[in-house]
Amino acid sequence: MTTRGITLGAVLLLCSISTSAQVDQITKQLGLGSQSGLSDSKIASGLTEALKVGATNAVKLTGRPDGYFGNQAIKILMPKNMRPLEKGLRAVGYGPKIDDFVLSMNRSAEAAAPAAKKIFIDAILAMSFDDARKILSGGDTAATDYFKQKTTPQLTTAFRPIVEKTMDQNSVTKQYKALVGQAQQIPFMNSPNLDITNYVVSQALNGLFYVLGQQETKIRKDPAAQTTSLLKQVFGR
Repeated sequence: MTTRGITLGAVLLLCSISTSAQVDQITKQLGLGSQSGLSDSKIASGLTEALKVGATNAVKLTGRPDGYFGNQAIKILMPKNMRPLEKGLRAVGYGPKIDDFVLSMNRSAEAAAPAAKKIFIDAILAMSFDDARKILSGGDTAATDYFKQKTTPQLTTAFRPIVEKTMDQNSVTKQYKALVGQAQQIPFMNSPNLDITNYVVSQALNGLFYVLGQQETKIRKDPAAQTTSLLKQVFGR
């Protein structure tokens, strides 16, 4: 779809709100009421651009080396039910192997993140009138919540084969089995039963949505994050 088509869709989306009074009320709730010189079409275009910019930034930030591993807020750690195993293995000298395993899980998530971009853009284009109203009048992460609801199944499907491939290349599954095997040699240490691929995919999505929420909040509130003239006009204070 062309940029013109996207903009037209956004205009129609906003204009579907039945009265100008409703538009005024929603834009005031979003903090746009002071932008008296803006047309409804420009506000609608600004919403679409904000969603695209936020989604693109989130994918760029996570889908690069250390996008997960270097971000303590989303870094994929050992699963909770493996923490006792981790402690026991580190105590007997397997700390470096555990560190390699953790790094490999994060590298798998970083490899999968770019696949989210197209899925996010498709979700933007598929927004219904009701979706737009909720995003416009919602909280700081209303768009993120929309993406999470609409795209999680597709993202899970898209991420899994990429995660599996990267995990094979980095020997993540092999490392996991080796760690569990070592744990079995430690007295009184139970070995957890875990689908490590599902775990990495789930944590990768949690991290992606966390970063997306941060980006959305910045665009709504931080002038430095309003990186285009349209975003500055629509969201600038």
